[in-house]
Amino acid sequence: MRCSLSGSLFLLLISLPSGNGMFGNDGVEIRTCTALKGRCFFGCRVGWRWVAFCHNILSCCTKMEKNIPPQVNEP
Repeated sequence: MRCSLSGSLFLLLISLPSGNGMFGNDGVEIRTCTALKGRCFFGCRVGWRWVAFCHNILSCCTKMEKNIPPQVNEP
């Protein structure tokens, strides 16, 4: 039981950073990150640049406007 619960949580956390969850992931709005024109994620998505930490575990990311990688356009 412990292995299946920890395995399920691990798979859930692995799917969150990429922003490719079942319902989509637009990030979290936190005032300090919004002031930097960014959003908070568990890890920056492709095409986003890391700026700062949001609290302890989230990353404040801003959308890249120059030198955008081609992986951004993949479904």
